Amino acid sequence: MRIEDTDLARSTAESVNIILDGMKWVGLDYDNADNVVYQTRRFDRYKEVIAELLAKGDAYYCYCSKEELEAMREKAEKEGTATYDRRWRPEAGKTLPEIPAGVQPVVRFKTPLDGVTKWTDLVKGEISIPNEALDDLIIARADGTPTYNFCAVVDDYDMGVTHIIRGDDHVNNTPKQINILKAIGANLPEYGHLPMILNEQGKKSPNAAAIPSPLPISAQWAFCPKRCSTIWRVWAGRTATMSFHDGTIHRMV
Repeated sequence: MRIEDTDLARSTAESVNIILDGMKWVGLDYDNADNVVYQTRRFDRYKEVIAELLAKGDAYYCYCSKEELEAMREKAEKEGTATYDRRWRPEAGKTLPEIPAGVQPVVRFKTPLDGVTKWTDLVKGEISIPNEALDDLIIARADGTPTYNFCAVVDDYDMGVTHIIRGDDHVNNTPKQINILKAIGANLPEYGHLPMILNEQGKKSPNAAAIPSPLPISAQWAFCPKRCSTIWRVWAGRTATMSFHDGTIHRMV
């Protein structure tokens, strides 16, 4: 069990308890029940890996202001290019801008510029993304705290994760994470991206922070742990629909 709590505004004690209580309710045990991994308690480890990447030239400091980044974002939207223009990315023969006074830099991962990043998704099949379409991902904020996308990669490596099953809203994160895994010398896990559960308006269902507890939800919708396993089968594409007393869940095809 890993609690990804780097977003301090959203990761409250209540939201963490929803996850832990939900696991208990559905009857799912995990190996480290007495030693749950919290990302906020592993910052020293993340900073250690960031220092290694900086030393190897696989990461660099970026001193862009918010105004500069906003201008890049607007330009990228018009041109359909990567958001960040890599102006602080060190390259042979390149002269970097003068470091501005009073600006705390972020740390960016030095994404490969050539080739493609590809994987065979357990659900979607082969996916291939040109590296030139990927941004140089921020892996540490200006205050020194590491970002979620980076923390998750280091955790996957340290915990020996072999399979990552998640919603397909994370597909765009995968090539970025694969490149970081390669840079730290890790074996790549297998990835499977499942269709999102949508409401009748075609929008994502509420996340854990918006749900007070799994138990009132189960009572309201007549869910039980066994029925939840059926829902997951629908979500994973094993069956097309599942009906219960006041509604039906459909898998989009």
